[in-house]
Amino acid sequence: FPYPVKYGYINVGCVEQGPQSLIGQNVFCLYPHQDKFVVPEDAVTPIPIHIPVQRAVLSANLETAINALWDAQPSIGDRISVVGAGVVGCLVAWLAAQIPGCEVELIDVVEQRAVVAHHLGVGFSVPENAQQQRDLIIHTSASEQGLNLAIEIAAFEATIVELSWFGDKSVSLALGGAFHSQRLQIRASQVGTIGSAQGRRWDYSRRMALAMTLLDNEVLDHLITGQSTFKELSTAFEALIHNGQDTLCHRISYP
Repeated sequence: FPYPVKYGYINVGCVEQGPQSLIGQNVFCLYPHQDKFVVPEDAVTPIPIHIPVQRAVLSANLETAINALWDAQPSIGDRISVVGAGVVGCLVAWLAAQIPGCEVELIDVVEQRAVVAHHLGVGFSVPENAQQQRDLIIHTSASEQGLNLAIEIAAFEATIVELSWFGDKSVSLALGGAFHSQRLQIRASQVGTIGSAQGRRWDYSRRMALAMTLLDNEVLDHLITGQSTFKELSTAFEALIHNGQDTLCHRISYP
């Protein structure tokens, strides 16, 4: 999108008007960015008092990571790789590492992400040194190279979950080699739909409530790498575009 443009959707704020039970409460809401807005009561999710509001901006990405692992269906002891160590990739790896016996490796071209991986309790590698023979690969890098790497490192009959959003970009895949001989499966995951395995028991409110519960871990603060005020946004964007390799989640605060 060109800049400036009103876009985005991850908001944390305080209810000023509305039902008495919500007034003064800190809440999460999916809505284009602005300092004040009016939404239906069911569009907001109260933030538990013990969850720092600064960390609650990760709730939408954590919800995406939860949905991705539902779609991926990892098993105890799986060798799991996550290609792409952005916020969503880091959250997927962090959740997967809590499954007993799973060996999890984050893969990214930015070597500095190794520090974040260490804090999250997962392994890290640059693409050329990635572990091979992986049972499950979750791709989040939104790059052709990342998806082809996922095919290269997959074990026999492994599953690759595509979590990236490519927009209108075409992708060329190497399907003539390991993809067929290894009987690989590429599965799509998208947060807008809860898969059928959970769909009859879970709704969006319950999924968001789970995300809020999982935010109760200060290790996730390592995913928040900066903050700017709304008035500084144009300058901050320029800096992030030209020198943003160390950036994961950059918060915008409103006066």
